[in-house]
Amino acid sequence: MIRALIIDDETDAREVLRMAIEKYCPEVSLMGVYESPEQGLKAIQEQQPDLVFLDVQMPQMSGFDLLQQASPLSFEVIFVTAHDQYAIKAIRFSALDYLLKPVDVDDLMHAVSKVQERLQQKNSAPQYQSVLNNIQYRARKIDRLAVPTLEGIEFFETDDIIYCQADGNYTRLFLTHHPGRLISKNLKDFEHLLAASGFCRVHHSSLINMKHIQKYVKGEGGYVILTDNHHVDISRRKKEEFLSLLNKL
Repeated sequence: MIRALIIDDETDAREVLRMAIEKYCPEVSLMGVYESPEQGLKAIQEQQPDLVFLDVQMPQMSGFDLLQQASPLSFEVIFVTAHDQYAIKAIRFSALDYLLKPVDVDDLMHAVSKVQERLQQKNSAPQYQSVLNNIQYRARKIDRLAVPTLEGIEFFETDDIIYCQADGNYTRLFLTHHPGRLISKNLKDFEHLLAASGFCRVHHSSLINMKHIQKYVKGEGGYVILTDNHHVDISRRKKEEFLSLLNKL
């Protein structure tokens, strides 16, 4: 049995989620339902749950703030959110589970099933620290990107990333001080997190760090020469956006 808590400041959302869990997730035993993050944090510390259904947006203390205070984490988390697009991008990037309000029963059952598998495998995923690192930059550019890997979490200074290149469902990072790394995230995931940090998607397969441009060569779309001497094409569709960013450097 999965021992779980719900922490959500919205009365209706709490009640809908509680009823859905009780009706459709018999493998989950609800130990408590809490309105305030302060109450929820205390319950986590006292009851040591296996799983927390955690609202992202709460007054005084967000769900991410709560996790920072609860660290190191010894439980699984299913995030619950209404509309926070940046939070959703960061959660997806870290390969974590989330539910959109109003909660869909099939999504709930699928998320709980994944949690159950991880608990049975005793696989305490390090991705939570990854999302906590990346989410703190939501109001400004990211200086340090946390990337979940099979071994744990790898950190990259964004200034050291010259460009990112799509490689199927993976992305290859070209870096300043060490060989490129192949990461099991697609290019769109990197684009979402790095758009505010001086990166530009110049082609369907290329995301470049504008700081690493040595030269722009005009053409139908043109191309750039980067600081590692790689030539990267600019697609016609992306040219206007690229030139607008280039003029701001």
